[in-house]
Amino acid sequence: MNVRKVLIPAAGFGTRTLPASKAIPKEMITLIDRPLIQYAVEEAAGIGIGQVGIITSAWKTAIERHFGSSPELEAFLAAKGKTSILEDIRKIGRLTEFTYILQPEPLGLGHAVLMGEAFAAGEPVAVMNPDTIYDCPVPCLKQLRDVFERREATTVVLGRIDGEGTSKYGVVRADRISDRVYRIRDLVEKPGPQKAPSDLAVLGRYIFMPSVFDAIRATPSGYGGEIQITDAIRRLIDSEPVYGVLFEGRRYDAGDPWGYIEATLGLAGKKPEFAGRMKALIG
Repeated sequence: MNVRKVLIPAAGFGTRTLPASKAIPKEMITLIDRPLIQYAVEEAAGIGIGQVGIITSAWKTAIERHFGSSPELEAFLAAKGKTSILEDIRKIGRLTEFTYILQPEPLGLGHAVLMGEAFAAGEPVAVMNPDTIYDCPVPCLKQLRDVFERREATTVVLGRIDGEGTSKYGVVRADRISDRVYRIRDLVEKPGPQKAPSDLAVLGRYIFMPSVFDAIRATPSGYGGEIQITDAIRRLIDSEPVYGVLFEGRRYDAGDPWGYIEATLGLAGKKPEFAGRMKALIG
């Protein structure tokens, strides 16, 4: 079962990054040399997924402008002979095929995914949170897709968390069935350390079977008054298998100020043009 489409939810207010995201969409905040959302698009395009649906809101026009053509800028760069950066700019719009889907009101991740039902058109669809940045030897989405294609069932990315993380993420109760693959039995949104069923959390990457849309429609508002995707996944667990993949690599929560700093240091240190300076700076 092939995965040809990705949804990227990008309609929220970005409250964790305020005031930086007051006028600039959180997804367009620069991480080293590109906006956060571009990392997700490149991860998808890099494993051959050719259709990206961006769930957006009316005021976030900067996202569409970023991935669209820029005739004036391109003409300016060409006139100045800046051919290298000109080609980089043109590549952005050629990464994949883009569809923009309006979410009138940010009512939670579950609701955002539901807005992409027509885009999915009855096919499996991946979902990528754009402020979750993965640096993995094998792209995180490929790790997820490999398991999905073997199991042909909804599959999510899992990572180990500490006590603080249990108050930030959806935490699973799961049975290990093979190396890094789990059958999920239950899922609780932000349970806190006292009620967390494990140290495994769902961390910003999903591949859903088409049945997820019916599950979301049947899901009432939950934590924070929003339609939580974790609650919809719990409904799926009642009727079909759901799997989790313990990813290999490094993850950064770039939507959190400290996570953003970690991502900047970690990713900059791997770039040849910055590595020496980073070593001197940090000592």
